Order: sequence, then C-alpha cells, then structure tokens
Amino acid sequence: MTGWITSLMEQGSYAAAAFLMFFENVFPPVPSEIVMPLAGFIANRDGMSLILMIAAGSIGSLAGAVLWYYLGAWIGLERLKTFARKYGRWLTLTPGEIDAADAWFDKHGGKAVFIGRLVPGVRTFISVPAGLSGMPLGKFMVYTTAGTVIWTAFLTIAGWFLGRNYEAVSGWLAPVSNVVIVLLVGWYLYRVATFRRTVRKEDAKRDNSSKAG
Repeated sequence: MTGWITSLMEQGSYAAAAFLMFFENVFPPVPSEIVMPLAGFIANRDGMSLILMIAAGSIGSLAGAVLWYYLGAWIGLERLKTFARKYGRWLTLTPGEIDAADAWFDKHGGKAVFIGRLVPGVRTFISVPAGLSGMPLGKFMVYTTAGTVIWTAFLTIAGWFLGRNYEAVSGWLAPVSNVVIVLLVGWYLYRVATFRRTVRKEDAKRDNSSKAG
C-alpha cells in the first residue's frame, strides 16, 4: 500500500493528492498519515505550492466525506430502524437507541463532526450519522471543512518540514490509530454480547411509560 501511494505521489501532482485523500475516505486502509506528509515532502522538494497541496488534499477528503454524508441520508433513520429490528444484534443498535442517538446528534452534531474529522479511525465514518440525522448540508460542510483542513494542513506541513523523514508522522500517529481501532472493536464485541440485556431494558422502559400514560 505504501509503495503504491509513494509511486502515485511521486508524479508530483496536486491531482494525485486529491485522488488519494478521496480514496482514503472511501477506503480507510489508505492512510492520510502517509499521503499528506509525503505530499508535503514532495511539494518542498519540487518547489510546489504548500497551500495548493493542502487545498488539493482537503478537496479530495471533503469529496469523500460528502459521499458518506449522502449515503447516510439515503439510508435514512426509518430504514436504519427497520434494519435494526431485524438485525439489531449485529448492528448493536435498537430502534430506541437510534432515536436517542439522533436526538443527541441534533444537539451536538456540529461539534461531533468537527472533532471526528480530527480523530484517526473515526474521521472516515463520522459523515454517516450526519447524513442519517438530516443535518443540513451547509452546516455539515462548515464543520467537516474546518476539521478536514486542520488535519490535512497539519500532516502536510509536518511532511514539508520533516523532509525525507516524513514517515515519522505515521510512526507517531499509527499507535493512536491502533488504540482507537482496538477500542472500537472492543466496544462492538461488548455491544453484541450484551445486546439482549439492552433490548430487555428498553422494552421494560417502554412498558413502564405505557402504564404511566
């Protein structure tokens, strides 16, 4: 993977940075932690514009984020809740939890999108709940652009100054990415194991609310 990224970026084009960052958002195993530091190094070596390289990477990344946003909007809450009723254990969400998550995202969605775009392992998929919750596209673009540009600029500038040692950026961030992924996998397995208990609690709460009404 690293060899393919290097070969493509060595062509020294802004388009390559945009394409790879788009691909990184669609296919997460392509790491932005390699792409943009390498882009910064090449820009410095070949006398290219640092600003344009950051802009190219950001545009590609935003295109991928918008793709995921529209995927979430296409799925929609009702379709997701129908799926949860049938396959909730593997989705690890009940229809009630989806409603609660939607209400939370309506309240905190902007901050979630902004911070999510800065977190390895999360940044790729944070656009999906934004689309699911019906966050206005304009609001989504403001927050996702802010997070994307900060992340892309940080990686590109690091590569610019580190020169041929640009891979050190990946060395610093890879452990963080691995920890995040391990935590997400652990959370998922826990949710699968305790799903029936969650459903029972949700049913009991709904029954109590019906009796109170």
